[in-house]
Amino acid sequence: MAHATETAELLPKEPIDTLVDPFKRFLHVESASGVVLLAATLTALGLANSSLSEVFLAFWKKKLGFTVGSFQMIHSLQHWINDGLMAIFFFVIGLEVKRELVIGELRDLKQATLPILGAIGGMVVPAGIYLLLQYGRPGARGWGIPMATDIAFVVGCLAVLGPRIPKGLRVMLLSLAIADDIGAILVIAIGYTQNLNFIALVGGIIGIAVALGLMKVGLRNAAVYILLMILVWFAFHESGIHATIAGVIFGLLTPTQAWISEGRLHTIVDRTTHFLQGDGWRSSGERYAMLRQMERAARKTISPLERCETDLHPWVGFVIMPLFALANAGVPVQLADFANPVATAVGLGLLAGKPIGIVLFSWLAVKTGLAKLPAGIGWGALTGGGFLAGIGFTMALFIASLALSGELLDAAKVGILGGSVLAATAGVILLLWFLPKSSPAERGSEGGGS
Repeated sequence: MAHATETAELLPKEPIDTLVDPFKRFLHVESASGVVLLAATLTALGLANSSLSEVFLAFWKKKLGFTVGSFQMIHSLQHWINDGLMAIFFFVIGLEVKRELVIGELRDLKQATLPILGAIGGMVVPAGIYLLLQYGRPGARGWGIPMATDIAFVVGCLAVLGPRIPKGLRVMLLSLAIADDIGAILVIAIGYTQNLNFIALVGGIIGIAVALGLMKVGLRNAAVYILLMILVWFAFHESGIHATIAGVIFGLLTPTQAWISEGRLHTIVDRTTHFLQGDGWRSSGERYAMLRQMERAARKTISPLERCETDLHPWVGFVIMPLFALANAGVPVQLADFANPVATAVGLGLLAGKPIGIVLFSWLAVKTGLAKLPAGIGWGALTGGGFLAGIGFTMALFIASLALSGELLDAAKVGILGGSVLAATAGVILLLWFLPKSSPAERGSEGGGS
């Protein structure tokens, strides 16, 4: 961090930087996106339960699209957000999954066993509770709703607790949330695929194959891959497979290795510096070419995955997810709605199913010797973390929009909101109760000074 600050101080400052820099710092605070998402959710709920309710809800139903000959692609604004913009959200999810599987906590099967099994329990038990309460009823199709965990809100809750959260618990919860996302993606792809248009599906598969081929031959033009992703998104949209899966696939295809090593970059920088300081260049064109080569080399020293993830996170966290919340969280709520069977099933799935499933499967993994609890974490703290995983907001709303409609969808949204709030409250209270007031590092430094 100190090196980044020193580098930034080498760049010239403009008056506008005084206003922009605090905003930039806010965008890089890990929990800030959760705050914005919460504000968007409360705004949507407030407007949906105000005198502006009809105008607000009708706004998201406005039709937008285009016509080419006899082909029409006209959908509601809400649909474009849920199927279009959310493809970028799922692209980032794909990037995060790829990073964790290749260079993160999930790359080592021994370390990944506990969060993976915990995530499986946190999906199976909530779905089981939901089906137990809804089997044979019209709302049974919503079994996937309480299976998801919202990373943004979990990170926000961990930030509220600050240094009390041991690193092991933080890593465990974030790894569990990533494994949970993998499960949610499979649920969307398998459980909520409509009637298939095989011609469109084959077109999408061909687009993916072309992308793989271009990567093999070394094409590095981002614009080509963006165009291919749009074409695959369109093919999947028309095939019956949910279009956002295109984002996940391209996220998983994104390379984790940089194209130019840091050693080679160092050589290029040295050569360019020597060239500029000497008499080797004779025209502004030569100078421009050398500096452009160094600029391209610097950019390609960062892996495509790291660049995409870093560049897109602010857009996803501060634009796409809040827009999704505004378009989907607005539901008129009355006290009686919480007694709706669908709302009850979703709420219990998140509030009870998540912690029970995570703790039960984790306990079985530890008892059978497949895994062990991270250092400094007891079963009480893990239970608190299990409740936090019951915050299923973004992905749960997304699956609900695929599974249900009309009054059933509204009831599911009420259950998601109610269950998530109660799960977050219970999780924070339990972690405050079971975790010491200072972090292990702070306690160690205190002990060393005595």
